[in-house]
Amino acid sequence: MNLFLDTSVLIAGCGSAQGSSRAIFNLSNRNNWILVGSAYAFAEVTPNLSKLPPEASHTWEQLRRQLTTVEDIVSLDRVVVFPGSKDRPILFTALAHAETLLTLDRRDFGDVIGHEFYGLSIMLPYEFLRRERQAGRLIDRSED
Repeated sequence: MNLFLDTSVLIAGCGSAQGSSRAIFNLSNRNNWILVGSAYAFAEVTPNLSKLPPEASHTWEQLRRQLTTVEDIVSLDRVVVFPGSKDRPILFTALAHAETLLTLDRRDFGDVIGHEFYGLSIMLPYEFLRRERQAGRLIDRSED
């Protein structure tokens, strides 16, 4: 399953080793998730790292290696009613390259979190993890 990670999830993953955003990274290999991002999403990460603890920059270098970079999509040939114009490339790119968009950005994605956009699930990271666990698909420990 391809998961597109919004900038907010990337930053949260760098800032805390305990949250659901970091858990997405930690669990991706075991669960065969392909973590997807784009230059548009990555461009906002570095300027925000200075607001986090000093080790966040090093963490970003490590997490970045787990991401598959895809080409940004800036327009669609479909009807779109989405007020967050600065985040349209995130939404469109996720639609083109993933089954699920994970975001913590309630300001711009609040109206669509928990819904679908042309079949693309838009979820908070912890909601995604809960859904996968409830469906019996989440492998959260090593299968020795």
